[in-house]
Amino acid sequence: MKTRAHQSLQDETYATLRRWLSLGRFVPGERLRIHVLADQLGVGEMPVRAALVRLAGESALVNLPNRGVMVPQLTHARFDDVLNVRVMLEGEAAFLAATRLTASEIGQLDSLCMQMAEALAQHKRARYLDANEDFHLTLYRAGGSPLLVDLIETVWLQVGPISNLLFEDAEFAHTLNDAHASLVRRLKRHDAAGARRAIERDLGHAGKRLRAHCLPDDSHTVDPA
Repeated sequence: MKTRAHQSLQDETYATLRRWLSLGRFVPGERLRIHVLADQLGVGEMPVRAALVRLAGESALVNLPNRGVMVPQLTHARFDDVLNVRVMLEGEAAFLAATRLTASEIGQLDSLCMQMAEALAQHKRARYLDANEDFHLTLYRAGGSPLLVDLIETVWLQVGPISNLLFEDAEFAHTLNDAHASLVRRLKRHDAAGARRAIERDLGHAGKRLRAHCLPDDSHTVDPA
């Protein structure tokens, strides 16, 4: 029987690896080695192995026979499917949040928007991605639907590994915060429809760039589904 401490360690390991995937710490096609991850996390191999099994169950990773676990590579069709789902879920979350946000929460989003702008100006992609995640989670949680937020975070696992590719073109990277600034202006007016459109614009803008890094639909790759 697992002790409470053992279960807690497994949950913490899973949460950390899940966040690393969402933030693009691993890249598409990368094989994840249990002993390496265990060393990085400072834990034993058992909680890492359990976490990888859970993440594979969420289609965030792929189990390869006799080859371990790999970060999936998205095809154009798979990416388009994920993007369409993100637009539906995140657009709705932004719409709901716009009607409920407090002045304090809007101030927090405004601050995070400025942090993202500073990170882009300083070419600090990790700092941008951290602030970007905080921005979107703060917004979506304000909508009052924990289930909707859970679904959004699960879908993020599909595209997190390619998120770092947004920064390959410095000129394009400096446009990543434009939709956030537009969104904050609409949130200050509690413009729910405008907030939905701003999220759709944000996702579409980044999506065009990321789609170019996906594989053709006829590629012989492992389907994560």
